[in-house]
Amino acid sequence: MGMDGPTEKVRPRVRAERRHPTMPERTLHFDMRPLVRSDWSEVAEIYRQGILTGDATFETEPPGWEEWTRSKVEHSRIVAVETAAPESGRERVVGFGALSPTSSRCVYEGVCEVMVYVAEGWRECGVGSLLLGAMIRSSEEAGVWTLLAGVFPENVASIRLHEALGFRTVGVHRRIGRMADGRWRDTVLLERRSESVGTD
Repeated sequence: MGMDGPTEKVRPRVRAERRHPTMPERTLHFDMRPLVRSDWSEVAEIYRQGILTGDATFETEPPGWEEWTRSKVEHSRIVAVETAAPESGRERVVGFGALSPTSSRCVYEGVCEVMVYVAEGWRECGVGSLLLGAMIRSSEEAGVWTLLAGVFPENVASIRLHEALGFRTVGVHRRIGRMADGRWRDTVLLERRSESVGTD
């Protein structure tokens, strides 16, 4: 493991353009690239923003880098960066995604849980779709055959995002966890089965 965290056979940067949702004359430029340790301050802040919504996670604060990186698989850690102009070289992280293993048993080595977070002010710009799409491609290249997501039912935008990219709802965990304020919460379980990995 290098100074920037785990290394992998990384896809080159994937560049995309989107129209601004409220200023259609403005074009937004995004790159999808590997998440590295030097991104952590921006990633942790985006994670914190998600926590504050109350509908993204049971967590109450972002972990430190070392704790976070130990809980994630080494591949498919991706950030979305917005570049004011591609030729300028200036960029800021506006979203991130990563995968967690679901079991230590080898029979489930191709099953991972997905997390996707988008920064405040960028949640209507197509960033989540770009990130999740990039993670699906990267995970399949790494041999992952099933992606799982657990989403609070109140987080309708996240459920719709996952459904748009091939996830299906397989059930609801009733009162599966308790928030820090004592409230019990349900989670919707979604899964996406690859059509190219594990088809033999």
